[in-house]
Amino acid sequence: MAVGSTTPPVAPWELAGECVVALVRPPLCRPPLPAGLHPMPGPLIVAAARFTESPVGRYLELSVAEPSRVGARVGLCVTLMVVDSPASRLGGRLNWGLPKELGTLRWLADGDERTLAWDDRDVVVRAVPSGPTVPMAAPVRSLQRRADGLVVVGGRVRGHARPARVEITAPDTDGLFGLSGWHRGMVLTGLRMVVDPARRPAGLTATLRAPLRAAEPALSWSREVQATLSGD
Repeated sequence: MAVGSTTPPVAPWELAGECVVALVRPPLCRPPLPAGLHPMPGPLIVAAARFTESPVGRYLELSVAEPSRVGARVGLCVTLMVVDSPASRLGGRLNWGLPKELGTLRWLADGDERTLAWDDRDVVVRAVPSGPTVPMAAPVRSLQRRADGLVVVGGRVRGHARPARVEITAPDTDGLFGLSGWHRGMVLTGLRMVVDPARRPAGLTATLRAPLRAAEPALSWSREVQATLSGD
């Protein structure tokens, strides 16, 4: 389907680009996960990405994901995601229930450093890499709540990873202020990622094919929680 079409392509999506990943200690106060999902121990994943190839063209993205489970399936629930592409926003909501919102994002490269700035909220993610670069490949699993219920979203990512210190800054009046500080992380270049169609959880471990899309609104968070995270 052409990038200019009104309805974004269905999954799977193949993407390429580069990203920054930070492992962040969870703040003491967090909104509850969507109904049916249960929190798991472990760090939050903050990811800032520049996609140069995707079914909807180039775009920037900032996301926060939390360890969670449904039944015996463990994965990450994306609880906040901002993009600068209307087509990416719509495709993420309809295909997987990702809580994508539109924002003004800027990607900056200064030597080896990479920075993503979310201008609407004065949030900045900056990575200072050091050490060797090594090949990396890993499966990924997201647990989301679409408009039609819980879904399990599989995928895989590969690229070249380099350790980095990642600094996150946010105003003290912003809901993301608790993520501020320096964190362990990495810069992933030569990124190639595939996001598969959503599946429905069935029983403790099995999954069943889900409809390719669900109608909007398709948000992992309730509207009340979205308002809290967005600072409204």
